[in-house]
Amino acid sequence: MTAEIQSIDQYAPDYALIRHAVRVLENGGVIIYPTDTIYGMAVDMRRKAAIERLFKIKQMDRHKLLSFICNDLQTVSQCTFISNAAFRIMHRVLPGPYTFILPASKEVPKTILDKRQTVGIRIPDSAVALRLVEELGSPLLSTSVPLGPDGFHTDLGEITREFGEKVDLILNAGDLIDTPSTVVDFTTDPPVIIREGAGDIEPLL
Repeated sequence: MTAEIQSIDQYAPDYALIRHAVRVLENGGVIIYPTDTIYGMAVDMRRKAAIERLFKIKQMDRHKLLSFICNDLQTVSQCTFISNAAFRIMHRVLPGPYTFILPASKEVPKTILDKRQTVGIRIPDSAVALRLVEELGSPLLSTSVPLGPDGFHTDLGEITREFGEKVDLILNAGDLIDTPSTVVDFTTDPPVIIREGAGDIEPLL
């Protein structure tokens, strides 16, 4: 199987392409898509077989933290419980290049939870990602495209060579930045910056 590759406008994606990608997800497919930082690899969290494929492609521990891509804070509530403190900060900085670690809700499949029963939440400033979630009607279960020898894959040629036989669809928005999201853990008080990335940490303090 060779992945279908479709060029897409990061800021004004064509609805037909979004709808096509959602059909792939609904049928248990794995897609590579652009975010506001690096490329992500995603499945529909309601498709168990797709989740297994994602773990196999990424060659990752199934209890390593995955991210849920949401399109607004209401969608976030499907995956987690948001404290007042976390809500205020998330409302201020999202959409943006941040991942928030929060307690998992009962709706999250236990098979994908880490030992701490937490989830990573993202609302990226990416029209492609936001519209995928909106059209799917559910958060995307997502992880970064696996690291290459020089860091995160940002070049579509590299991504296609390495994963073109493993995924179903690649949405090509051109080369992206090579900096991942800033990660902040809101399961502790005070919150802890786990990784400084593309998001400014000043609004989090």
